[in-house]
Amino acid sequence: MDPTAQQTQDPARRAVELTRTGTGRYTARNAAGAEIAFGKGEDLLSPVELLLAALAGCSSVGVDTATSRSAQPTRFRVAATGHEVVEEGARRLDGLHLSFDLAFPDDDGGRKAAGLVERLIALAHDKHCTVSRTVEHGAPVGHDVAVALEDPAGREP
Repeated sequence: MDPTAQQTQDPARRAVELTRTGTGRYTARNAAGAEIAFGKGEDLLSPVELLLAALAGCSSVGVDTATSRSAQPTRFRVAATGHEVVEEGARRLDGLHLSFDLAFPDDDGGRKAAGLVERLIALAHDKHCTVSRTVEHGAPVGHDVAVALEDPAGREP
């Protein structure tokens, strides 16, 4: 499975490929070759934590890009939180919240950057952050499955 194959045919399509690297351990890789390890373990982000990171990161990119034109932040932290709920045996997150903690130099550029932050966060939420907008609006998740039996050498019988 090549995540880039269909993306070149449809520039709006986004894709990653997940590979199992061990029990409960996975690597997600994008078309450019960037990758992140995740899964179940002390040294890994869980899939839920990746979702929270995606929410924080998506909103942060626009804020960081725009404010950095005026001043480099001296502190840039975003906490993403949510509460796991179980309804009829099914788990999901509720009450998702982003807390931005930013600081800029006390000079003209820093004051200009600081003055942009709230508007930029609102724009990310209302218009630019694909991740939070998808979560808020909901999107159906489909799937297909291919399963094969292979001999121990990795060849199909």
